[in-house]
Amino acid sequence: MKALTWHGKHDIRCDSVPDPQIEDGRDAIIKVTACAICGSDLHLYNGIMPDMHSGDIMGHETMGEVVEVGKDIKLKVGDRVVVPFTIACGECFFCTRGFFSGCERSNPKPEKVTKMWGNSPAGLFGYTHLLGGFSGGQAEYLRVPYADVGPIKVPDGLSDEQVLFLSDIFPTGYMAADFCNIQPGDTIAIWGCGPVGQMAIKSAFILGAERVIAIDTVPERLALAEMSGAITLDYMDKDIYDRIMELTKGRGADACIDAVGTESDPAASWDARIDRIKVATFMGTDRPHVLRQAIHCCRNFGTVSIVGVYGGFLDKIPMGSAINRGLTLRMAQTPVQRYLPVLMERIQNGEIDPSFIITHTGSLEDGPDLYKTFLEKKDGCVKVVLKP
Repeated sequence: MKALTWHGKHDIRCDSVPDPQIEDGRDAIIKVTACAICGSDLHLYNGIMPDMHSGDIMGHETMGEVVEVGKDIKLKVGDRVVVPFTIACGECFFCTRGFFSGCERSNPKPEKVTKMWGNSPAGLFGYTHLLGGFSGGQAEYLRVPYADVGPIKVPDGLSDEQVLFLSDIFPTGYMAADFCNIQPGDTIAIWGCGPVGQMAIKSAFILGAERVIAIDTVPERLALAEMSGAITLDYMDKDIYDRIMELTKGRGADACIDAVGTESDPAASWDARIDRIKVATFMGTDRPHVLRQAIHCCRNFGTVSIVGVYGGFLDKIPMGSAINRGLTLRMAQTPVQRYLPVLMERIQNGEIDPSFIITHTGSLEDGPDLYKTFLEKKDGCVKVVLKP
C-alpha cells in the first residue's frame, strides 16, 4: 500500500509499504477513506519530537471502512468508522474512569517515555516510538488495536468531512473549552486560531461563553475566527495583555486556552525569541511564550486550559502569578473516546459542521507538498484533508 512516511526533518515521502495485518483478536483493519494533517504532525515534520524512525508511517486523524476484523470484536466488515488518535484498552484503571489517554496497556514499550515523564500515557497512532511506535493513518490501510473500544460508527447521512475531525481536533478543542467550566457571561481568550483553536472557539460558544477573544496573526485564521463570532487580536499589531485587560475592564479573561503549545512564534515577543535561541542551542526543549501570556491574562481564580503539545521542561513559567492569584491549570492529551458520543450527536443535530475548517484536499501523493504548504501557511492553508 501507499503511505506517508517520515525520513527526517522536513522529509516526508509517499512510499510503498507492507499492508497491515491482524495481530490480535481485538484488531481491525480499515481502508482509509479520509485522513488529515494535524498541527501536531508538524512537530514531527520539524524534527523536534524524539524517537521517530526513518520509514515510520505518519498520521493520527483517520477514518474509513472496516475490511477485516479480529475474532473478539463486534465491528463488522463494511462498517464506516472514525478512529480516535488515542489507543485505549477500555479495561485498565484509567480507561474504566474515562481517562482513555492515560491507558496503562496500549503503549507496548513504555520504558523510555516513563524516564522522561514519570509514567507513560496511552499509545498514539503515528506519533513516535515513545508512544508505542504504531503505524499512522496517512495511508491506504490502518491496523486499529483495541478496535472494540476506539472506533465509533458513523451514522448514515454524514459525510467523511463532517466526522473526520472527531478523531482528534474536534474533541481536543471541545475539551479545551470544557476545561474552562464556562458560566453565563464568561469571556474566554484563545491563543492560536489553527484547527484546534477554531474548534475551541466553536465549542466555547456551544458551551455558553458570551465572548471569545481569538489571538493569532495569520489573516485566514483570524477571518475564520471572526466568522465564528470571535473578537480577534493580531499579536503582531497589538499588545495582547493590554487589549485583554481593556476588553475585560482590567479583570482578565475568565479562562484562557493555550492551543499553540511548544512551537510558539519567535517573532511574537522578546521572551519568545529567547525561547527560540534556547531550543536552537540545546538549552531548552520547548517555547512556552503563549502559556506565560495566558497565565498573566487570566483573571484571579480563573482557569488556564492547556491543549497545545509540550514535550519536555518549560522555562520561566510564572508560577508565582498562578499560585498567588488562585488560577486552576487544566491540561491533558485528549481522552477522545470520552467525548465521541456527545460530539457525534452535536454534529447530527446540526449544532456544528466541523468541515468548515477544510481549506485544502489532496491525495497521498500530494501529501509531502501539502505538509510544506501547511507548515508555511501558504495559499490560505488552515486544514489539509487527504483522500487515499
